[in-house]
Amino acid sequence: MAIAAPTRVFVVCALLAAADNAAFVYVAERNAIGAAIFLRMLTGAFLAGTYPTGMKILAGWFKQGRGLALGIMVGALAVGSAAPHGVNALGGIRWQTVVLASSAMAVVAALIAAFGVSEGPYAAAQPPFDYRKIGDTFRNRKLRLANLGYLGHMWELYAMWTWMAVFIAASEHARRAADADVTGLAALVTFAVIGSGAIGCWLGGKYADRWGRTLVTSTAMVVSGTCASVVGLLFGATLVALIPLLLVWGISAVADSAQFSAAVSELAPREYVGTALTLQTSLGFLLTCATIYMLPKVAAAIGWRWSMSVLAIGPALGVWAMLALRRRPEALRLAGGAR
Repeated sequence: MAIAAPTRVFVVCALLAAADNAAFVYVAERNAIGAAIFLRMLTGAFLAGTYPTGMKILAGWFKQGRGLALGIMVGALAVGSAAPHGVNALGGIRWQTVVLASSAMAVVAALIAAFGVSEGPYAAAQPPFDYRKIGDTFRNRKLRLANLGYLGHMWELYAMWTWMAVFIAASEHARRAADADVTGLAALVTFAVIGSGAIGCWLGGKYADRWGRTLVTSTAMVVSGTCASVVGLLFGATLVALIPLLLVWGISAVADSAQFSAAVSELAPREYVGTALTLQTSLGFLLTCATIYMLPKVAAAIGWRWSMSVLAIGPALGVWAMLALRRRPEALRLAGGAR
């Protein structure tokens, strides 16, 4: 069976990411810091070859209902991102096993793509590479607004996902003894919070196709930004009080993610959808490097209680960008005219 070009990119990148991730265990055990950092960079680079490529492949199967389809895909990403926390929550498992388990999952994904995925009937032909199209994405106001919305979303999402377990552990230590063992509990709650994003992605996709992408993304960011702003009020409270807010945050923080990609796929020239999606994703994940690095610095300065509040800055920017896009005539191209 011949594998279409985008699927080949996905398969190769998934396998290389799995290999680099597994190799990280070997070099980290030997305290080879430089090699470990290099392998983490390679893992991230190859993962960047799977996510936008997967969105492009999926977009080729849908003209109607594209938001829901991409929402389900990003929901799967949320569950996959939560999976290592789920493995860690089992207790008594070495970190090396958790890392190797994630590599095994990437290999399974590559096999599924290789033997079960093909390009859809609406897939655009593969044009020759044109670096000028990258600049066009920045110059195109409608795409620029969609990307600003996505950047606001990404400012919040991965920093929240990355440091959620630490935040929960710090909250539990504030409520109980500072030396209480809460690692397994924090991992389990984090798994539930991140994994709950799959529900948000499904709901976001379902209603964005009906009510409009700009409306749904703005609503999701208002909710998630509010959660980031007020979660400090429940810091140190019992998990019975804290978990419901965290679940609402987990659902809303990623509910809009796929809709930014769907919007770009509808606004960009059809033959360069892949370029536009890749640029959007690359900029978003580059921004996450800054916020993931920043958040513990903020926590060191003001404490974990209110550290998460700085993440609300991103959703505020994102809401402005998507409402500005909603007022433009090009927004009628979104979700079949639902904006």
